[in-house]
Amino acid sequence: MELILNVLTVFLTLFAVIDMPGNVPLIIKLRKENGEIESAKATLIAMCIMISFLFVGKTLFMLLGIETFHFALAGAMLLLYFGVRMVLGIESNGETEPMPATIFPIAFPIIAGPGTLSTIMSLTQDLSDLVIIIGIVLNAIVIYVFLKSADWIQRKVGVIGITIMERVFGIILIAIGMKILITSLVLSINDVNASLVSII
Repeated sequence: MELILNVLTVFLTLFAVIDMPGNVPLIIKLRKENGEIESAKATLIAMCIMISFLFVGKTLFMLLGIETFHFALAGAMLLLYFGVRMVLGIESNGETEPMPATIFPIAFPIIAGPGTLSTIMSLTQDLSDLVIIIGIVLNAIVIYVFLKSADWIQRKVGVIGITIMERVFGIILIAIGMKILITSLVLSINDVNASLVSII
């Protein structure tokens, strides 16, 4: 029973952070601009990133000499970029051949982004790796369903509905990006202050 509750905790936490329902407008926009998205491939890559990060995240950061908030800062910039594009309705120009969006930005950073990876690292403090892996796999199933059904949602909602969703979610994406950015900046400033105090 405790195992089920722990798995449910991980599943719901990651589901809320990844926010696939809210990502539908962005997925539709990217599909329109960059062509077909390979749902299974994007899901598998995102799942592999999350599981790999579970085991090597802290070690990798330590070797590179970076903190989690440095990683989050980079992700926040990307979220702000995509959010502004959605709100302003900026389309990609047709001068260059569009690159498939399956890996970037769908698998990373939309699904396996800094918020998701940071959450996974925080979950390791209280839960076992097995529980977290099960939670990740269950979320991968949900992710696949949403990626496959994006076109169906577009047909049901219509062009006007998608445009409204795009603008609204763009604002939400900017808000999320700003929240991560501000939090990461505060942590970065605190880290610098702590370093200065230790030197003095």
